[in-house]
Amino acid sequence: MTPRGEMLMEQPAADTLKVTLSGDWKLGGDLPGADGVQQMLASRAGVRNLIFDTRQLASWDTGLLTFLMNLQTFCNRQNIRLNREGLPEGAKKLLALAAAVPEKKDARQAEEGVSFLAHVGNETVSFFQSFGDLLEFIGEAVVAVLRLFHGKAQYRRTDLGLIIQSAGVQALPIVSLICFLVGLILAFIGAIQLKLFGAQIYVADLVGIAMVRLMAAIMTGIVMAGRTGGAFAAQLGTMQVNQEIDALKTLGISPMEFLVLPRILALALMMPLLCLYANLLGILGGASVAVLMLDIGFIQYYNETVAAVGLWNLGIGLFSGLVFGVIVALAGCMRGMQCGRSASAVGDAATSAVVTAIVGIIVSTAVITVICNFLGI
Repeated sequence: MTPRGEMLMEQPAADTLKVTLSGDWKLGGDLPGADGVQQMLASRAGVRNLIFDTRQLASWDTGLLTFLMNLQTFCNRQNIRLNREGLPEGAKKLLALAAAVPEKKDARQAEEGVSFLAHVGNETVSFFQSFGDLLEFIGEAVVAVLRLFHGKAQYRRTDLGLIIQSAGVQALPIVSLICFLVGLILAFIGAIQLKLFGAQIYVADLVGIAMVRLMAAIMTGIVMAGRTGGAFAAQLGTMQVNQEIDALKTLGISPMEFLVLPRILALALMMPLLCLYANLLGILGGASVAVLMLDIGFIQYYNETVAAVGLWNLGIGLFSGLVFGVIVALAGCMRGMQCGRSASAVGDAATSAVVTAIVGIIVSTAVITVICNFLGI
């Protein structure tokens, strides 16, 4: 049999309603609802007190508490005093605990619409703040490099060697694949158009100049931004989360010199070498199309490339690679140092580092191109 609770109501005084509870008041049993008491209170306009008699109550659980909470809510609305003196001691304590932390109506933050102009203003302020942070980080990096030239920078040579290995030798496979395919694509697209005029031999000029002057540096920079720049941000971001950077500051060691400087040096040294390697792979990709599709001899293709590509083109490409390496290192380290203290912030820092590096590469490419055009080289 299910537990059964019984309720008896009587009015000992004009302003008082007495509720006698007996039996088992347990959840899931046959329990009277609070509607009967509420109807009685509503029909007796002069009742201002509600009292209880639970001496005949055998057992109770949250079923009794639910009944009492419903009555408490109704009494508060009707300005009726609910007297808890006759209730079990445990029920009185639980009701007091529930009443001590009332439900907060505005617990969920209201979603306020932001106007378009306010959104533009907030984004503008955020942009200038981030631009200021960028200038500050670049200034600290320049100071660290100057201390390196004076022999005062604090960093470990073994760390520099490991970073050079990671950013150099271990990056060769992906750089080889990407740049070989880029040279092949340039040669294939150029061959389709040049074949209409019987000028297939100039595919060598197109691929050679494009790869050596610009494309090899750009593609290598983008690959390194996704591969190495994101890794730098994740590494430094994890150290920020684990408070390792705070520990370095406590020991009096500059994180800019100990962590950032080796990464900038490694990419500044390796990017020109990777660009030189990418030039070779891009030219080989173009040569494969010329030899296999255009019936051009390899020696003929080689001689045309040597005649078309000058030292200025090679110098501009290597200089661009150096600039891109510094940009990738600065973007990765800056986002890593700015990382928050949560695990999700590490992923956000890596993503932001890649985006920042790619944007920096495109902007610097445009600047270098304008300067070269102005100088006539």
